[in-house]
Amino acid sequence: MFEHLVIFKFNEHYEPQKEALLVQTLLGLKDQIPGILELTAGVNVTEETENMHGYTLGLRVTFADQEALRQYGPHPAHRHFVELLEGIIENVVVVDYPIAK
Repeated sequence: MFEHLVIFKFNEHYEPQKEALLVQTLLGLKDQIPGILELTAGVNVTEETENMHGYTLGLRVTFADQEALRQYGPHPAHRHFVELLEGIIENVVVVDYPIAK
């Protein structure tokens, strides 16, 4: 299995009212993309505000294997989400790692 972690930092063009659409779109990926075992997404509500560094949306996806992770990027449902980020994203951090059995 492979874990895929993503945190998003938005720019000044971001409209917070779009958060629900972004989270809903991310959550919908589980039913659209083969190889996703688990998926969670949400708005950062940490009380450790000094450690947020402007990152306000998080995503965690568990894939069946590394090949499923590779197929995720070009999948049309994922590409649609990426299109929603055009013009509003400042930075993204991604961490992928195998899950030890």
